[in-house]
This record gives sequence, C-alpha cells and structure tokens, in this order.
Amino acid sequence: MTASKIIKTVRGIYATEDFIPLHEPSFNGNEKRYLLDTIDSTFVSSVGRYVDEFEQKIESYTGCEKAVAVVNGTSALHVALHCAGVKNGDFVLTQALTFVATCNAISLLGAKPIFIDVSSVSMGLCPKALAIYLDEHAFLDDNNVCRLKSTSGRIKAALPMHTFGHPVELDELMAVCDFWGIELVEDAAESLGSFYKGVHTGVTSSFSALSFNGNKIITTGGGGMVMCNTKDRGKRVKHLTTTAKQPHPYEYYHDEIGFNYRLPNLNSALGCAQMEALPSYLKAKRKLAQLYREELNSSCYSFVEEPDYAMSNYWLNAVLCETKTARDALLKETNDMGVMTRPVWQLMHRLPMYKDCLRGGPLVESEKLEATLVNLPSTPPKAYLAECN
Repeated sequence: MTASKIIKTVRGIYATEDFIPLHEPSFNGNEKRYLLDTIDSTFVSSVGRYVDEFEQKIESYTGCEKAVAVVNGTSALHVALHCAGVKNGDFVLTQALTFVATCNAISLLGAKPIFIDVSSVSMGLCPKALAIYLDEHAFLDDNNVCRLKSTSGRIKAALPMHTFGHPVELDELMAVCDFWGIELVEDAAESLGSFYKGVHTGVTSSFSALSFNGNKIITTGGGGMVMCNTKDRGKRVKHLTTTAKQPHPYEYYHDEIGFNYRLPNLNSALGCAQMEALPSYLKAKRKLAQLYREELNSSCYSFVEEPDYAMSNYWLNAVLCETKTARDALLKETNDMGVMTRPVWQLMHRLPMYKDCLRGGPLVESEKLEATLVNLPSTPPKAYLAECN
C-alpha cells in the first residue's frame, strides 16, 4: 500500500475532499445547553455545580476513589508527583518516548527524569528495562530508600505514560516499583476510556493524571484531572489545588504553599456534556480502528494494535512504516494532500533542556518508534457517531 492508497482510504472514510485534521473535538450533545446554564448562573469560575458533577462523573466512569479537576494535564501531573512525595533533587524514572509535559512536570518540582526504554508491547515504559536499570544502578539504603549508586540521589517515583491510549504493563511495573519502594504515578493523559485487564487506567496507582485538551478523547477546552486511589489522598489534592485555603465563612487563611489549579465551572460544564457522549464516542473510535486494521492488512504498514491484556481507547490510530525514509515519505505526501498525519514526538533526550539527563541503557524500541511511527486521522466520522449512539 502506497501513501496514495492511505490518502484514498482516509478520504473514503471521511467522505470529503476537504482538509482532514488529525483529531478534533465532537460537540453533539448538551454542550451548548450546559454552557449557557453556567453563564446564566454567573458561576463561571472555580466554584459551581458542574465542577463537582464533572469530578463525580469521572469517578463513576473510571472507578477511582476521588477525582479532582484542574486547569490542564500538566498541572495534574505536577500535583500528582508532588503528592507522591517527589522533591527537589529527586529522580523520576520515565520514558523518553513521551509528550514533553511528562518531563516538564518532573522538572517543575526540581526533580530530574531518567529515561528508560519503552516496551514493544505497549509503547509505554518497559518493566524489563526498568528492572535491569535498577538492578545495575540502584541500591536500597538502611531506610529502604531507593538511591542511585553513582550519586546516592533518591529515586522517588516512576512515571509511565499510556501512549496514544494503550495501557502499559501495569502489573509488571508495579511489581518492580514495590520491590524498590518507588511510587508509581500514571500519566493517563491520553487514556480516558482505556482499560487494563478490565480496570480503568490510572485508578490503581496512588495518583494519576488525565488531560482534557482540545485534541483528547473528551475536551473541556483546557483541563485535567488528578485521580486518587483513596478519598484522603483526594482531599489532600483538592486542598493543595485550591491554594491550600482553609474553609471559613469570610477569613482568608492558607496553611501551606498551594496551587491555584482549579478548573473553572465553565470548562467543567463542557466536560459534563462530553462525558455523557463518551461511551458512544469510544465505540465509534473502535469502529474506525477496525476499519484501518482491515485496510492495512497485508500492506507495508503495520497497524498499531492494543495489547492483548487491554482495551484501548484508540485515541490516535498509528501505523509503523518499514523505514524512516518510508515514514518521511508518508508524512510529506499525506500532509501535502490535506490529510493531516503526524510522527511521534522527538525523544526527550534530544531536546536541549533534557539532553544531559541520565538514560537507562539503550533506547532501542523508543528510537524505532521515533523513526517509523505515523499517526493517522482519528476523529470518528459523523456517520460512525450516529451509528454508535
């Protein structure tokens, strides 16, 4: 299959000769009604019933004990890592194949990422590579704190990302982290609607982060959510993200340094409407993924499948090309013809601010994906949405 055949396939799916974006939001429900209700109420900022309702909808859908709405996915990651105990000077094990926000959140705390290779199974943090790195480069001190052999710096957490919505190998990662006394925090920004062995991503770890950016499965314009596996942890996150203000009828008393990360009621209203459509939206996305899978069968492009243990949301459909040259040709021809495709992110250690960070051995799988992966248009067509509603 050539690039021209992919273009023909995509245009056939979307039934248009116009520009086809990579992923765009869908507003087919109560979005306008809830937004107007918010405006009429005058509660458009950080207080209002839609904030509570949005958090409750995420809790009900995912099964997490407490969800706390925040302004974006980066702030959700920042708070999740902070509440997991990551401090200035610590190290956080993560993947080089990720969106830059993963590493930025680590850096906001004064911590440093250590880049571990990803798994060929999930495209997320590889548990085998993680275990090998820790066996070779870490030790447990007298207080059972995980430290680097080279500097005695503390390794506090591991931060895997569920790449394009495909869940990582959570059981294996948690076993490694438990052995070394490391906190596992999930970057679930892309994986709302994805399930690992029947359990939603992000609910097993103490803390995890969702994103509701305009290109995600559902959107609040901007926005994110911290998911916590206990109500006490959720209470702590809520306190910190509301400027650490103690409740009082009129006095302003803040008992520690906090964050003004509250998601406005206006954005939350949009999120409530989007959550109502999520089940049918996910069905439509799986229908789209199945069609890509069938069309790509016996071609020179390999469709990226969900892991056997998971049900993925297929946020972004992806193919693997045979070579980087083939990848570059596919990217150029599709974009030149008005079909938006994108490569995976440049690996984090190639960026100037992270070039000197430690690496946990060869990044073979990460470099392979960087060189060969292309994301295809992934918004469910309107006909699919109508069929799955």
